[in-house]
Amino acid sequence: MSNRWILSEYDVESPYQQPAPFLKTLKSHGLAVTHTRLIGGRRDGVELLTVNNGDFSFTTIPTRGMGIHQAKHGDTRLGWTSPIEGPVHPRFVPLADSSGLGWLDGMDELIVRCGLESNGAPEFDAETNRLKYPLHGRIANQPTEDVVVEVSEEGELCLSGEVRETRFLCYNVALKTEIRTKAGENGFRIRDSIVNRSAQATTAQMLYHINLGTPILGAGASVVCPAMEICPRDERAASGIADWSTYPGPIDGYQEQVYYMQLAGDENGQTCALLKNAAGDQGVSVHFNVKQLPCFSLWKNTAAEQDGYVTGLEPATNFPNTRSFEGKQDRIVKLAPGASYDIDLALQFHPDAASVAAVEKSIAALTQGTDAKVHRIPQAGWCG
Repeated sequence: MSNRWILSEYDVESPYQQPAPFLKTLKSHGLAVTHTRLIGGRRDGVELLTVNNGDFSFTTIPTRGMGIHQAKHGDTRLGWTSPIEGPVHPRFVPLADSSGLGWLDGMDELIVRCGLESNGAPEFDAETNRLKYPLHGRIANQPTEDVVVEVSEEGELCLSGEVRETRFLCYNVALKTEIRTKAGENGFRIRDSIVNRSAQATTAQMLYHINLGTPILGAGASVVCPAMEICPRDERAASGIADWSTYPGPIDGYQEQVYYMQLAGDENGQTCALLKNAAGDQGVSVHFNVKQLPCFSLWKNTAAEQDGYVTGLEPATNFPNTRSFEGKQDRIVKLAPGASYDIDLALQFHPDAASVAAVEKSIAALTQGTDAKVHRIPQAGWCG
């Protein structure tokens, strides 16, 4: 068909070749897609798909679970500067490292999915002290199967694929994903479906680690979200609870602070969180549904620029505690054989003060003037 590009059919002879009818369809709608394969170092073999819809562009990584590496609007970058300097090929990410922290060797993306078997802190067997679940799970370091690029007659572009997290006799779950945009849209929309491929019932978790640095993040930047209840993860976070929503500039030696939240949604469960710069004339908003992603974490890591000055807006099915703790709190997705769990998420860039003010107004309407309940210390049931 003239509006589809199946990457696997064009990989053997030329990984960059797009069929002529598809290319013509793209151009007619003011769209462009570039397929590249990186060479050398820890990036070697990583494949990227870069979508340009006019003023806005973004790059996804089929090699790394269809995460979003970075995005741009004009000259403004959405993302952050990681000391990792990725994207890193999964073969260089030691997920089985005995510390449980090997996942951090590949952390570089604007949006990275955490899951599917687990998505939180590393967990160890109480008797043997062997690693049971690594930090943030495995799905971000799995390759994407059956990658397809399509353009509808109306000019909507869709990247789709399936990421499988499978171990014989242990776990058999897949993530089917679609990433959509259209000409002139200042962002993109994601539809993920977590599918139980097994004949047995199973469980899953999902967290979207959405990471933003300069130029949106800076001294005086702030988060605006319809928080109904806020809890510091630990004593370190509790020490900064009064300033949870605002940011300093880079601080050498800064130690991360994390805040767990319950956000309000509209009558359909739709909600939004915004990071805006100090001037309030640029921002990035994340849109999701609290019925699908009922837990929200704010990660503040305003370290020195060379150490990774970044904040994370993180909607999830659960809080990123250990899997066993979250299971005891019944914050876990249960999947019958063949069942699926759908998640909708969108990211939007706001290029001026008027668009920032508009999204702030919509956020304020969700709480209807109700102040958030703020816990000053970690709470049982919230923090593991």
